[in-house]
Order: sequence, then C-alpha cells, then structure tokens
Amino acid sequence: MDAKVTLSFNAAVIEQAKAYAESQGLSLSRLIELLLQKVISTGQHNNIEHIPIEDWVSMVAEGPAEYKTKPLSKKKKKDFYESRK
Repeated sequence: MDAKVTLSFNAAVIEQAKAYAESQGLSLSRLIELLLQKVISTGQHNNIEHIPIEDWVSMVAEGPAEYKTKPLSKKKKKDFYESRK
C-alpha cells in the first residue's frame, strides 16, 4: 500500500534530482523510495554518515550534505523510549 508524505528540500536539489530520476526512467517519488529502502534494508548503520549512499547523494546535490537536527525534549525522549518497551 502506498502512503503520501510531504518533504521539503532545497529547490536546486529537487531540480537536479528530478532530472536524474528522469534520466533513469524513474519518478522522483520512486527514486526517493529506492534510496530509503537502501538505507533501511540492512539495519547496520549506526550513524547517517555510514550509509553507503553518500557518493550518489553527492552526485545529485550541490555541496556537502547538511543535516539539520535539534535535540529532543525530555518528554519526546521519554515517549520514544516508552514506545520501544
């Protein structure tokens, strides 16, 4: 079953990714799905920098990847760990 999701990316990255996907005979959605499958398929990656798609991402992105994260609040951490029990 397919599900819809809304994501936000740099406009230049989107245009390059669309062009790449089209050159490969894929939609952008399918390309993103394939990349996500690659990331989650092995479960061996403890850190985002260890995911073996870095070279591919570098080809379609401008400049180095920028990871924007923010610390979780105590409540969100508690909720997360409670959900894992």
